[in-house]
Amino acid sequence: MKKELNGIYTVWLRDIKRYYRDKPRIIGSFAQPILFLFVLGTGIASSFSVFGGGGGENFLNFIFPGIIGMTVLFTSFFSAMSIVWDREFGFLREILVAPISRTSIVIGKLLGGSTIAIFQGSIIMIFSPLLKVPITFIMVLKVLGVMFLLAMTISTMGIILASVIKSMQAFQVITNFLLMPMFFLSGALFPLNNTIRWMNIVSKINPLSYGIDAMRSVMLNDPALQLHPLWLNIAVMIFLIVVFSISGTFLFSRQD
Repeated sequence: MKKELNGIYTVWLRDIKRYYRDKPRIIGSFAQPILFLFVLGTGIASSFSVFGGGGGENFLNFIFPGIIGMTVLFTSFFSAMSIVWDREFGFLREILVAPISRTSIVIGKLLGGSTIAIFQGSIIMIFSPLLKVPITFIMVLKVLGVMFLLAMTISTMGIILASVIKSMQAFQVITNFLLMPMFFLSGALFPLNNTIRWMNIVSKINPLSYGIDAMRSVMLNDPALQLHPLWLNIAVMIFLIVVFSISGTFLFSRQD
């Protein structure tokens, strides 16, 4: 048992150190959400006054949980890219012959990607006073819990893909194809309550929509903006984590 815990810690620590030492990655990971929040968000919010609306500030508050969700989405998914990278450069083979189970390797990867995603999402929360979103200590703890569940959900999806995709180029193409539709059809930028039917259906099978809806429920506490009750969002994410973890572990265990 101690050997397995040491293995999990080693894999987790390696991912954390790789992230810390990759300064361009750190800068780029913050640039995108800030761009969406203060450029796209502010631009769209200002259009409300042009067209006679007065909901600009409310719109920025609305998309704030969505931008945090976007940060967690991209960070968690691309953390799984290290599996493909290690496979191409031969390091994965060295990890696989280590005297620990492959389940421990998967757990270490999940925790590493989730830790980085939570860190980046927490940094974005610093901007909440600028948007006049009231933040309390209890709310921060709840949002961190939701971020952890969302990060684990997305990380397990990334590990599933990384276990079956053999090249870095293919992984990048497929993830770019998946991530942007997941983001735009998650309710991050606009409410899905009254959208057309196919968007509503897609949102129900989109894991990201449950995480963003849960964060919006905790941060804004406005039932009119929620797709589902908070307990349902949490239950769905836990269910997906279990299912995806089992699938990811099975596929990763077949690595050679």
